[in-house]
This record gives sequence, structure tokens and C-alpha cells, in this order.
Amino acid sequence: MIKINENFLELQDSYLFSTIAKKVADFQTQNPEKKVIKLGIGDVTRPIVPAVIEAMKKAVEEQGKKETFRGYGPEQGYDFLREKIVEFDYKKRGVEISPDEIFVSDGAKCDSRQYCRYFWYR
Repeated sequence: MIKINENFLELQDSYLFSTIAKKVADFQTQNPEKKVIKLGIGDVTRPIVPAVIEAMKKAVEEQGKKETFRGYGPEQGYDFLREKIVEFDYKKRGVEISPDEIFVSDGAKCDSRQYCRYFWYR
């Protein structure tokens, strides 16, 4: 028989983005000298930059040809992408890391939901 993890019953209802915005505003008020880089809520007031549009067009074209079709990627992300992440995000900052240490996902919401599943049963 399936039993719900009773800790879920302790969660309060809230809208995540408004909660984040309030916490960030409170922090900035209490720490005006600190620079805050906001990564929680996307900036949808600006258009996608041309380089991203061109890369997306190229990726769509690749998916339309048998020779370059990829389908679903490997669970940890494509090797070429993980290698580029190492090259452009880590090495240029002096951090030594292997592509095997990189995990590419489709976002925190999906990952968080999966982690919650691990704790569903008692």
C-alpha cells in the first residue's frame, strides 16, 4: 500500500516566484552594498539574441535529416555539450573538471520533483 510522506503535509502554500522576489528584496534592503545576480526568475522583457536564434535554427535543421537526427539525448547530456561546458565555463576560469562530472538536465523543477520521489515512501 502506498503511503504519502507526511512531510509534504507540512508544506505551506505559496507562489514560488513571489516568495523568491520578497526574499531577494529583503536581502537587498538589509545588504545594500551586496551585488545580487538574480537567477531565479528569467528576464522575459528582452528578445532572444541572434546567436541563440541561429543555433536553434541549426539544431532544428539537424533534427530534420536522417544523417544528423539525434532523438533523445543520453541521460547525463550529450558529450559534445558537456565538453563545451568544461571548455567555456570551467577551464577559462582555471577550474579543472572532467566532462564526466557535468550533468545536463532540463531544469531544476524536473530534478527537484525526481528527488522528492526518492523520499515519498517511509
